[in-house]
Amino acid sequence: MRLRPHMAQLACAAAVFTLIAGCGGTSDSPVPETVTGSLEEIAEKADCDPNVQTDASELRQANCRNTEGRFILTTFATDRGQREWINEANDYGGTYLVGRKWVASGEEKVVVSLRGRLGGTVERAAHHSGSSGAGGSGHSGHDGGPAEESGESGSGHQH
Repeated sequence: MRLRPHMAQLACAAAVFTLIAGCGGTSDSPVPETVTGSLEEIAEKADCDPNVQTDASELRQANCRNTEGRFILTTFATDRGQREWINEANDYGGTYLVGRKWVASGEEKVVVSLRGRLGGTVERAAHHSGSSGAGGSGHSGHDGGPAEESGESGSGHQH
């Protein structure tokens, strides 16, 4: 079987993402291995009693609160579904903690503190306001990708 060019690019991007997600950067406290599991299992590790708001076959989403603050925990049936969700969410800006088939979103300080419990990679996205007039796909000449946690403070965008 021959890989099509776009499939090879996707495979390469997935490999790079996996490498980045495995790197903890420089931090005062060690980052645990990224957790996996159901929404309820991940919520338990985040010390949260999840209030499930969406329970669909492709994703489950819950409002959560712990001692660090409030956040939204979302789990996905597929890696592709997760990446599509993140790509859409990037249009609104924000800070996300990304694990395998799950995302925690909320205020930056809450998301960063969750990393100490759940592992994962912190991603920051700039807020895109207005319309480019491009229509269709919504891509207007930028890569739309988030900034990733490198362990250096001050990177990314403040909201």
